[in-house]
Amino acid sequence: MQEFHYISSELLDLPELQDILRLGKKLRLSEEARLNIEKCRAYLDKTLATQDEPVYGINTGFGSLCNVKISKDNLTKLQENLVISHACGMGDRVPKIIVKLMLLLKIQSLSYGHSGVQLLTVERLIDFYNNDILPVIYEQGSLGASGDLAPLAHLALPLLGRGEVYFNGEIVSSENVLKTFDWKPVQLMAKEGLALLNGTQFMSAYGIYALLRAHKLSYMADIIGSISLDAYDGRIEPFNAMVHLVRPHRGQVKTAERIERFLKDSELISQEKKHVQDPYSFRCIPQVHGASKDTIVFAHRTFKTEINSVTDNPNIFIDEDMIISGGNFHGQPLALALDYLGIALAELGNISERRTFQLVSGLRGLPAFLVDDPGLNSGFMIPQYTAASIVSQNKQLASPASVDSIVSSNGQEDHVSMGANAATKVFRIVDNLERILAIELMTASQAMFFRQPLKSSPFLEAFLATYRQEVPFIAEDKVLHDDMEKTVSFLVEFMIDSSELFHS
Repeated sequence: MQEFHYISSELLDLPELQDILRLGKKLRLSEEARLNIEKCRAYLDKTLATQDEPVYGINTGFGSLCNVKISKDNLTKLQENLVISHACGMGDRVPKIIVKLMLLLKIQSLSYGHSGVQLLTVERLIDFYNNDILPVIYEQGSLGASGDLAPLAHLALPLLGRGEVYFNGEIVSSENVLKTFDWKPVQLMAKEGLALLNGTQFMSAYGIYALLRAHKLSYMADIIGSISLDAYDGRIEPFNAMVHLVRPHRGQVKTAERIERFLKDSELISQEKKHVQDPYSFRCIPQVHGASKDTIVFAHRTFKTEINSVTDNPNIFIDEDMIISGGNFHGQPLALALDYLGIALAELGNISERRTFQLVSGLRGLPAFLVDDPGLNSGFMIPQYTAASIVSQNKQLASPASVDSIVSSNGQEDHVSMGANAATKVFRIVDNLERILAIELMTASQAMFFRQPLKSSPFLEAFLATYRQEVPFIAEDKVLHDDMEKTVSFLVEFMIDSSELFHS
């Protein structure tokens, strides 16, 4: 198995990123990427040596200071000052997995040869990645326009021997880590600080991580919803393909197909029913889960474009002999996609909690709160409360960030995306969805015991058998928190073929 992933112009997508992270692959530059970086740097050096015109961020100040010309003697100091002055993050530390993705995505963006960085700078970022030297970054500080300035400044500080990093399980000074590896601080050349700080890698890393989990949780929602349907003695007719082909939203059709496949040969689903219809939380699984699937696909497409793009400013075009100041750092595409994704995932949790509620309500032959001797035992009463609380929190978190904007930099940066706030919100929504689905799974598994001796499908029975090795039937009241946490761990560790995940 290949130990390295080569940074190149080949398109990155979620399956490749999942493979890189899961297998712990190290990074190397392809010869193509190396050549692109070196050619662009040589062009920029030649341009600066032969012309004296102001070029934004290369020999000028930044933001509203763009009209302040900087002498050639101070270009390195200008870039270092930029990194140091912009490291203004606050709040909680960014999770290590997000920092790892930020490094990878920044390296990818700089590799296309439109940013003007030194080869040494990119290679040092790769050294950080390969040796698990992860800069300490903070969640708050980015407006999601001008690039993710504050978070990316903290990402870049260790290049200068400043700031802190995670290394060998501890937070240590970057200066000491550089000494450990006998590395000298990088001396940033003209434009490099701006190339490092301009970009959308904070938003992109959060978005990619959320999407990797969203694809999996969407699949798990279908499995768990199928178990709940059988446990509730639900009907299979609403999942008939004919119903969905006359309203053929892709996600809706896919969900119905999955549910039918998961329930194939179930004794429970095929038994004669006394009721004519099921509540919407069961009957409309294809429509609700399907709409969320379509939203995940939309966000996936947006982020695939973004992580294969150049997002700093200005952009250097060697063949055209032009350096153009534009706005590829603006996070509006990501902000909208992140908000939309957050809403879609919150809805998966919303309908999941409704199924949990139905299962504990003492309907269709199930005991109240799924326990013998209800009254003496409260059974599964309070897990539903917990799910309801988390669902409501997700509704609050799903309020869009992208409708907001605050003027900054003396009015020069007068519209921002707030995509960074959307990114950190969707991260919490994903965590919450995982917990809501865990509560539904635990509830549905408990309910299935009261349907014995009838069985569900072979597929779902095998799934439940594996799960019940962790969380067995609960006969009387106990501290359910422990089983809820075990269920979350089960969902995290459950492996799914990537062909099922990314082709929905």
